[in-house]
Amino acid sequence: MNVKYINPFLSSSIRVIEAMMQVKPSVGQVALLPVDSRGDSLLLRIGICGQFQGDVVFNFPHQVALRIGSALMGGYPVSELDDMCCSAIAELGNMISGNASTMLYNEGIQVDITPPDIVSDHSFYARKKAITIPLDLSDIGNFNIHMFAPGL
Repeated sequence: MNVKYINPFLSSSIRVIEAMMQVKPSVGQVALLPVDSRGDSLLLRIGICGQFQGDVVFNFPHQVALRIGSALMGGYPVSELDDMCCSAIAELGNMISGNASTMLYNEGIQVDITPPDIVSDHSFYARKKAITIPLDLSDIGNFNIHMFAPGL
């Protein structure tokens, strides 16, 4: 996968997380890795269509998803991945992907994104390889952004 498709997601992730959560994420080593889709993770899928096609899957460990949901809801305590928490996390993924698609468009690559979708069947992604972008949100925890495209 070309770096010109990955960099907008990196930049967008940092900007959106800083703006929405007041946390500066650290980016780990980007690599082609098998997806660790444990049953206790929340997987959020956003499709990409157009000149670049594939899926972006945000992989949040359960406890990290709860902390992110709480941060996105102004510190409101969150103890379960209910509809409100999942909606907040889906909107975070939507904002990151929407901003990345705008950056791609500004580079002359026309893409569109699908609405966010919480993945209930993790087996589809289990052990598939993806370009993986690890993000560390300090006290909140770590999560991965997986990018799938034909040919990986």
